[in-house]
Amino acid sequence: MAGQARGKVTVDIEECKGCGLCVESCPPKCLELEPGLNAYGVHPAHYTGHDCTGCGICFYCCPEPGAITVYRIKAKAKTPAPVPAQAQGGEHAAAL
Repeated sequence: MAGQARGKVTVDIEECKGCGLCVESCPPKCLELEPGLNAYGVHPAHYTGHDCTGCGICFYCCPEPGAITVYRIKAKAKTPAPVPAQAQGGEHAAAL
């Protein structure tokens, strides 16, 4: 799933149990298990740094409270399209 990320995930590696539920449940597959071990001797999850949609599924399926935090990135405001002079009360539309 390519495109600009709409979210960001942080994983507390000292809280992560390394179960992999977040990795399997992530729709854009932006989480993976680290090759290294944490203090508990498990491979903690980590965010790859791209493609997060901010859906929060990883947060909801995580069995360890506080291990995953999902941040949604605020979308940039769209500028309205300029209104043509005719639509501002100038000329009337042509009759059919």
